[in-house]
Parts: sequence; C-alpha cells; structure tokens
Amino acid sequence: MPIMQRRILPLILALAVFNSAAAAESKPLNIVVLYADDWRHDTLGAAGNPVVKTPQLDQLAREGVRFTHNYVTTAICGASRASLFTGQWVSRHGNPAFAMFKTPWIETYPGILRANGYFVGHVGKWHNGRFPAEQFDFGRAYHGTHWLDQPDGSRIHVTQKNEEDALEFLRTRPSGQPFCLTLAFFATHAEDRNPLQFLPQPESMAWYREVSIPVPRTAADEYFRRLPPFIANERNEGRVRWHWRFDTPEKFQAMMKNYYRLATEVDTTCGRIVQELRRQGLLEDTLIVFTTDNGYYHAEHGLADKWYPHEESIRTPLIVRDPRIPASRRGRTIDAMTLNVDLAPTFLAAAGMPPPARMQGRDLAPLYLASKRVDWRTEFFYEHGTIRNVDFIPSSEALVRRDVKYILWPDFDHEELFDLRTDPGETDNLALRPQHARTLAALRARFLELKHAAR
Repeated sequence: MPIMQRRILPLILALAVFNSAAAAESKPLNIVVLYADDWRHDTLGAAGNPVVKTPQLDQLAREGVRFTHNYVTTAICGASRASLFTGQWVSRHGNPAFAMFKTPWIETYPGILRANGYFVGHVGKWHNGRFPAEQFDFGRAYHGTHWLDQPDGSRIHVTQKNEEDALEFLRTRPSGQPFCLTLAFFATHAEDRNPLQFLPQPESMAWYREVSIPVPRTAADEYFRRLPPFIANERNEGRVRWHWRFDTPEKFQAMMKNYYRLATEVDTTCGRIVQELRRQGLLEDTLIVFTTDNGYYHAEHGLADKWYPHEESIRTPLIVRDPRIPASRRGRTIDAMTLNVDLAPTFLAAAGMPPPARMQGRDLAPLYLASKRVDWRTEFFYEHGTIRNVDFIPSSEALVRRDVKYILWPDFDHEELFDLRTDPGETDNLALRPQHARTLAALRARFLELKHAAR
C-alpha cells in the first residue's frame, strides 16, 4: 500500500467512527416511563430505606442517576398525572383532581411523539377522565382494585396485568420505529373500599414477615395536635384514612408490610421490563425513567395518604437511566430540585423535539450530561385545590425551598413557616413569631410571584 494511502486510511476510519458515534448520539431515543402510585422518595433501598427491598430499581439507579430532591407540583393522582403528560402546573392545565386536562393533546408528550413518528402506548392507570384510547397506538387503562376479573372468569393481580400488557407492547411494536411506553402502575395505591387496603399477590406474603417496620417519630398524637385545627380533627380525610390504616400498632405493621410487598412487586416488574429491553438489544437505545405521582404519609403527623405540602406527601423518587450518560457518571445522586413537570420536556428532548411554548418544565438531561454545573431552580410553587369541601380536603399552597417552606391554607387564610434545616419533620410553625416577620414577608411576596408565573 502506498505511503499516502497508509496515512489517509486511519484518518478515514477515525472519521467514520466519529460520524457513527455522532449519529448514535443524535438518534431519537425510545422512552419507557415506569410510573408508580402513592410512593414517596424514600421507599427505595437505594434511598436508604432499611426495610423495603427494591433490587431492580436500585440497579437502575446504579446504571443511571437518582435525583434525591424530586417533587410533584400537586400531590394527588389525577392532577399529578396531568402535570406529567403536559409539563404544566394545575394552574395551567386545568385539572385539579380527576377530570380531563384542558391542554390540547398535541401539546402533551405522547401526542407530540406520536405525531412525529413514535409508536406510543399507555398501560395501567389513567385517572384523567375518559381514557382517550384513540390517541394511542396501544392503550390498556384500568385501576382502582388490586385484583381484576378476566373475561374467562379468572382473576389477575393488577401489577401482573401491568407487566403482561407492557411486555405485549414491547414484543408486538413495529420494528424499526421509535416508541414511547408509559407504564402506570396502580400499586402501591390502596384499594380504598376494602378494609384490607393493600392486597399483594399470595406469593409475596412471605416477604417482610419477620420484620418490624419502624414507626416514624412524628406518627404520634402530639404531632397531629400541632397541625392547624382544620386538619387536626376527625373529619379530615387524611385522619379518616389514618384510622383505616394506622390507628393501632398491629394495624400499622400489617398495613406497612403489605404496602412494601406491593412496592417490591412493582420493583420486580420493572426489572422484567428492563430485561426485555436488554433481550431485544434496545437497552442502550432507550431512556428509562422511574418516578411516582405523589408521596405518601406513613402515619407522620397522624395522617394517611397525601394532598398536603409536607415533604412526605410532595417528595417522590426519580431515577433516570439514559444511555447517553458516560460510564464515569453513572450511579451518582443529584440533589438539584427537580419536578414532575420536568419530565415531559425531558422526553421530548430525548426524541430531538422542542417543547411547546406553554410547557413549563425543563429538560433534566443537562443536569447529568453537562460537564459544567447547570443553573437550576432552587424553589417552586406547590398547589392543591379543595376537594369536596374544606372538612374533607382543604386547599393548600406553598413556596418550597430546600431550607425553608412557606405554606398557605387559602380556605382559612392560615399561614405556616418551617425551617427545614432545624425542623425537617415540619412540626414547629414559626409564622406567628415576631422574630420571623421579615422572613415571612419576603417569602409571602416571592410566593405570590411564583403563583402568578404558574398560570
């Protein structure tokens, strides 16, 4: 081979490798959203929970990144799901509870992806009014009970059906077409009308049998009585559900063990979805995100469920496995303040599409891909409307920061101020203390600015 050819050939090969890598990097990613229910930020082994077993999600975190301070802008099933799809606060998308959001479908991530060539599926819980099956290439919507009656007379656990439907989507999708699957689990949501509340699969009942679940420090009557009087009463739905689940030590243990069993079942299914992607050779072409629709009280403050602006209610897990993450950065935790409204623009960016102008979240990818520190939010506006009446679930709003939280209960014009550095359990309201008047005034003004911006 002539000398000139010997010199040029390596250069040509190097350029080919570079162009191939660049093409792979710019190739639209497939997207799989693993979306659990009523599952707060620390219900993960990777988050330091000493009891619950989540080996598959822990492995997902080792292969990606875990965000330690992820929040929802409204902590209730339907509204939070609407925020996931639209990337908008309730103030903009207009679904405060369980109705259809007002945002046009073509401005949601599944609508935009489908309009741009993606094969789009939804499996499991919807909870935004009528399920728009016609907007999906593959749609299976169901929730509300842990055991589902089948056409042949048999019954199947809802998490097992979630798994079978998701695997069917992955195995029957058109080859060569990018896809997006939202797998919306019903677990770990309680079956509210069933006195047992949490109903795992029979084979799961051996898990946690010999474990004693630690009782939270604030799961005591003293801390319930510190709540505002319109919450600290037996009519409030959070207290009603506390009686369903946690009002005796024996009930607390039984309920929490079954809750954790449901969580581990979801973890197992998440692992099988990842394994199917690996089997099909798609794992390194797919963005996988695990998160949940809201947090959950485990009897803290003498309450159950969610809704209110305490950390237990609004802070949720977020794991992102993005094949673009360099090996040296995988397994990290990131403490940036991320929100559920950030996910829709993140999915669109991974598909190479800009977000619509009215989408309010931000693409998360720079937080784990950029080599330099990214300028990011340090606060956000939380909102939740009145449900049914002020005795049932009153409205709440908040300005949330890492070190401080301002809460307004609009139905009662009642304010709270918590220093999260010294009082992470949010038990000591500083709002009426004169020495905090200046801080309160500044937070109140900033709160109004963020509230206006959320519209």
